[in-house]
Amino acid sequence: MKKGQIIYILAILSIISCIAVPVMAADDNQTQDQATSLYNSGVRVLSQNDYANAILLFDQALASNISMIKKSDALLYTYQGKSYALIQLGKFDDAIQTVDLGLVIYPKDTMLWNNKGYALFKQGNYAGAVASYDKALSFDKNYTTSLVNKGDALYQMGRFQDAVDSYNKVLEINPDNSAATAGLAIAQKGAATSTQTTVIVLVVVLIVAAGGVIWYVKFRKPVLQKKPEKSKSKK
Repeated sequence: MKKGQIIYILAILSIISCIAVPVMAADDNQTQDQATSLYNSGVRVLSQNDYANAILLFDQALASNISMIKKSDALLYTYQGKSYALIQLGKFDDAIQTVDLGLVIYPKDTMLWNNKGYALFKQGNYAGAVASYDKALSFDKNYTTSLVNKGDALYQMGRFQDAVDSYNKVLEINPDNSAATAGLAIAQKGAATSTQTTVIVLVVVLIVAAGGVIWYVKFRKPVLQKKPEKSKSKK
């Protein structure tokens, strides 16, 4: 499992452990509506890694009257949880579609933008992933999950120094971040190799160019110029 996947999953699991609290902590005397019940059930099965059933329950919650769960963060968590489950099942297009629906209501949510970036990353759309991570970071510049994931995407694009910068930002915020530490080491090797390759290419180009000049000067055959004909004088 890649470093970006590990930190992404850990971040999601930490949220899953508490996202049911706002709804479930409601007044015991208040009867929960159907959307709330379905949402809570979805959170429970998601925590058990039952992604297919979690998606089913979240969809049922969204198809119900969402007025109650919209008053809390439960509706936001529904889009987050569903997109996460879809990513785990490899349904990246559906995950992106779910995120986009959530962003219509919550356009500044960092996790939704991060989920979109991760789905794009898994599709090999690294430039799109970086753009989504940057969007998340525009709302929270210290969002380390997106910073690590951005570093992973930049590395895949061959932008090694940019990846190094992204990992370093994480370590400035959290020096003990193991994913950033591992990513930094790999990106630094990539940057060093890239620099060496560039230098070698430049040297080869210079050698070839110099050889061409030497060959031209030393071995080219001079062109004999015709002597100008003497003009005949008129008698």
